Amino acid sequence: MEESRGNLYLIPCTLGDTSPLEVLPLLVKKAIEHINHYVVEHEKTARRFIKNVDPKKSQPDLEFQLINKFTNELEIPQMLTPCFEGKDVGVISDAGCPGIADPGAMLVAEAHRNNIKVVPLVGPSSILLAMMASGFNGQNFAFNGYLPIDKRERKTEIKKLEKLSLDKDQSQLFIETPYRNNQMLESLMASLHDDTQVCVACDITLPTEYIKTLPVKLWKKTKVDLNKRPTLFIIQR
Repeated sequence: MEESRGNLYLIPCTLGDTSPLEVLPLLVKKAIEHINHYVVEHEKTARRFIKNVDPKKSQPDLEFQLINKFTNELEIPQMLTPCFEGKDVGVISDAGCPGIADPGAMLVAEAHRNNIKVVPLVGPSSILLAMMASGFNGQNFAFNGYLPIDKRERKTEIKKLEKLSLDKDQSQLFIETPYRNNQMLESLMASLHDDTQVCVACDITLPTEYIKTLPVKLWKKTKVDLNKRPTLFIIQR
């Protein structure tokens, strides 16, 4: 008879310096209370998050394995070792939901291959929250990650996404490194048609949250400083 296996819990965390229980359901706290094995992007960040959710949790009892963009596929299977021993494992990214524009997908795929139950918990996803607040087509949208850094290549990509949005009635989402956000907004203003709608969703769920949708011609008259603030951009033509 096959021994009972632990579950793989996908645990969302806050999108910034917000009290966890203001944006996370009680189920996340309950999961953290009983899980001691974690796969995370950064141990220090994860420990701080866990302490904020459950201050009484014994930190010395916690075990961490790291997963990030440099993780090799061959390293993935051993991350599930506790599950084969009947213990639950939690996956925590640095912000938002594991596996959605964050590490975790490879581990989830490996869990499915090994008949390990995957349990996604409810929490903030900047992509979904931005789409909800944009007023754009929530029936058909695409997340494109980072656009090219080179100005010419970036302009070409922006115009390509604008055409795709028009042809398919598809909202196009993307992000930028926070210290280049202002340059990205300038690139959008210089590359897009005046009537193309742009949503800027910044500091989502934080006290400084800023979400606004305007056509390009009005964005050109709007002043906003996005420097070093986590931001999602969405365009729809």
